[in-house]
Amino acid sequence: MDNKEVINTLSDIRNMMEKSSKFLSLNGLSAILVGVFACVSAIIAHFLFGSSDVLMLNINTPLRLKIVMLFAVILIVICIGIVILLARVKARRAGQSLKLDHTAKRLLWNFFFPLAVGGILCLSLIWQEYYGLTSSVMLIFYGIALINASNHTYSNTRYLGYAEIVFGLADSFIQGYALFFWVVGFGFFHIIYGIYFYLKYDRK
Repeated sequence: MDNKEVINTLSDIRNMMEKSSKFLSLNGLSAILVGVFACVSAIIAHFLFGSSDVLMLNINTPLRLKIVMLFAVILIVICIGIVILLARVKARRAGQSLKLDHTAKRLLWNFFFPLAVGGILCLSLIWQEYYGLTSSVMLIFYGIALINASNHTYSNTRYLGYAEIVFGLADSFIQGYALFFWVVGFGFFHIIYGIYFYLKYDRK
């Protein structure tokens, strides 16, 4: 056996181990769609509230707060549905079935636990009428969730997480531009990462 055959064998073994220990049914199209829906929801919220500045979103009444919360819940449900649906399609194309096995459970736990903590913190801030930090908290904890989950799926997901955290920290120092940070963090970052992911993995 020459060196080339040894390298190919080791590569095959590595791929088999990675597939057995990581959830690899995610795809770039779902990230792109999540980003597009985030941008669309932000645009709708902007026009509903009639703000004169496209970068700002003034949430200064209980009614506006309820509308924003409703949009957030609907967006989360739609995005989760899209991710699951497209993951199932990718798994079928690979001749596999999408099932809630040990690998998927670890991914879900590591992703949703920090996300739930951030969500509870956001509810606490809203309850105490500290609206200014909610968008930055969302971005930071979402970034932590992505980094945490990257150990159980594609490892480069952590770079999207790093970007979300950095942008969330920047948001915490700047008042009145929550809509701008929302669109860039949850919208454009997802679209850029989704295109990169599609070109690197899905187009093969």
